[in-house]
Amino acid sequence: MSRLQGRVAVVTGGCSGIGLATVRRFAAEGATVVVGDVDVDRGPEVADEVGGRFVEVDVTDPAQVDELFAVAKREHGSVDVAFNNAGISPPDDDSILETGLDAWQRVQQVNLTSVYLCCKAALPYMLEQGKGSIINTASFVAVMGAATSQISYTASKGGVLAMSRELGVQFARQGVRVNALCPGPVNTPLLQELFASDPERAARRMVHIPLGRFAEPDEIAGAVAFLASDDSSFITASQFLVDGGISGAYVTPL
Repeated sequence: MSRLQGRVAVVTGGCSGIGLATVRRFAAEGATVVVGDVDVDRGPEVADEVGGRFVEVDVTDPAQVDELFAVAKREHGSVDVAFNNAGISPPDDDSILETGLDAWQRVQQVNLTSVYLCCKAALPYMLEQGKGSIINTASFVAVMGAATSQISYTASKGGVLAMSRELGVQFARQGVRVNALCPGPVNTPLLQELFASDPERAARRMVHIPLGRFAEPDEIAGAVAFLASDDSSFITASQFLVDGGISGAYVTPL
């Protein structure tokens, strides 16, 4: 497939998990990919693999985020797709009764403020072009309560969903689509770390998934590629659920 032929896509958190799978999928569909990540060891290798460009970026730093998108425009001529995907889910983000203010603020900065900064940086280029697709990574927990609480993570993803919806409405008639990707649990290093540190807590997530398994990163990347392409030209301000049926099911908690 070449649905993204000739387009320039910026991906944050592009060195692992959903981000890495999407970098590869975008490249396979013809896009030139600018990979943004803090991983300076892995980043150049990932970019070389897909014939793209790596930019070291702390997504909580406005100047670094601005430069990430400026590199895409300066070196490749446009910013057609922004997949704002970088995020964290640290173990000290737990029940509201246990989560300290430092953990709360750290997760909000990386998961929500970074998406604000990336949208703010990408939009002027897309508005100038009169077209573009922004995909922001939210979560199924943005639309329903989680079986295992991560209070700041859940709140941050709810914020991503609300912001994406508002931007999608605001800029629809100017040719820019903005959607929130809402994955269910995905077999990524973050989830594997949770399994290793707290298998019982992680296993509780499995019982709620009608398909009976976690998603693979490639499956989520396919959804991102759809939202990036013209196949989704009438989709904006959407909560795009890719959750194995979780949000449509009733399962009695353990």
